[in-house]
Amino acid sequence: MGEKILLVDDDPDITSLLQDELTAQGYAVKICDGGEEVLAAMHSYLPDLLIMDVMLPGIDGYSLTNHIGEDPDLCKIPLIIMSALTTSRAMFETKPQVAAFFSKPFSNEEFMEAVKTALTKQD
Repeated sequence: MGEKILLVDDDPDITSLLQDELTAQGYAVKICDGGEEVLAAMHSYLPDLLIMDVMLPGIDGYSLTNHIGEDPDLCKIPLIIMSALTTSRAMFETKPQVAAFFSKPFSNEEFMEAVKTALTKQD
């Protein structure tokens, strides 16, 4: 199995689509559907990449990004952020661990390329 990815989105259609695409590319994928379970999952699963929606039940993606950035065990893990709100992009541009931001809907090809790039930069 390839690199480990933690995928966080409360939309089951997007989660299913991305999980299928990522596993087809050889990645190991763990799913969270809400923000409250993300930090614990990151510590136990130790993903190579976190893909996360901004609007999540519990803790939102922006707050999670801040918590991750302050955690010495997690702050080097690259993040790919997704949002239906294009205005959210500016909030994440200054975060060093954010490798890419995608406005929904997005191109699968471009998204998968961003995943590969984020994982390559980490090596």
